[in-house]
Amino acid sequence: MYAITGITGKVGGSVARTLLAADQPVRAVVRDGGKARAWAEQGCEVALAEMEDGDALAAAFKDTDGVFVLPPSEFDPAPGFPEARAVIAAVATALEEARPRRIVCLSTIGAQATETNLLTQRTLMEQALSALTVPVTFLRPAWFMENFAWDVVSARDHGIIASFLRPLDKPVPMVATADIGRIAARLIQEDRLGSNVVELEAARRITPNQAADTFARILGRPVHAEAVPRETWEGLFKSQGMKYPGPRIRMLDGFNEGWIEFENGEAGSTKGDIVLETVLRELIKGAA
Repeated sequence: MYAITGITGKVGGSVARTLLAADQPVRAVVRDGGKARAWAEQGCEVALAEMEDGDALAAAFKDTDGVFVLPPSEFDPAPGFPEARAVIAAVATALEEARPRRIVCLSTIGAQATETNLLTQRTLMEQALSALTVPVTFLRPAWFMENFAWDVVSARDHGIIASFLRPLDKPVPMVATADIGRIAARLIQEDRLGSNVVELEAARRITPNQAADTFARILGRPVHAEAVPRETWEGLFKSQGMKYPGPRIRMLDGFNEGWIEFENGEAGSTKGDIVLETVLRELIKGAA
């Protein structure tokens, strides 16, 4: 039995679908039972648990061969990351109590970075789970290709994608969520000792200019990338409702300045199969 958190999202759902396709039993760990109905209809067990509730998580993780931990993403964290720390404490306690055979935790590229930024939430999770006596694999994916969902309407209607990644000709490590799910499903079935790291990206890195060219090819109209001036970021993010934009800004700086990178570099990363065009076609189709 494999317990999957975050199953209602793209990555968690991909993990579950991959396991089900291999005739493996899946337990859907969800906050809202209503959202698990579709998974129950596919034969999944359902366990209700908030990610901050250690007791409920321990019950959800019991008697499993593996647990997939997908921490909720907090894009506007308060200073000190209290939201992430509450989840981390609950998850670590639950895993130590339930003692599954294996753990796969979704982390991130740059989790080893020492400078505080939005991804530090994953650094804290790695530090806590590394101390467990249960084997754990940290899957560190690159920038999600699905982040281009925010650019579909602008590319389609105005021929522009606004890029916070810069310079526009700098290749960026990216990966499709389906590849993340596929690799996570494989890892959760493998016996490993201690703490492990697997870094994942697509076969080729992608520049913002190349992303714009891919949009243009699919849409059949000119599309170009425009860099969003850094001096406007704080005001822009606050106008969108953020209270604490600093961590997000530093994350973007990390990608642009190169200190958010795979610990073992491009040569040491596992490569996914899915190309950007496949992902963009699906995003454009979904926005039609």
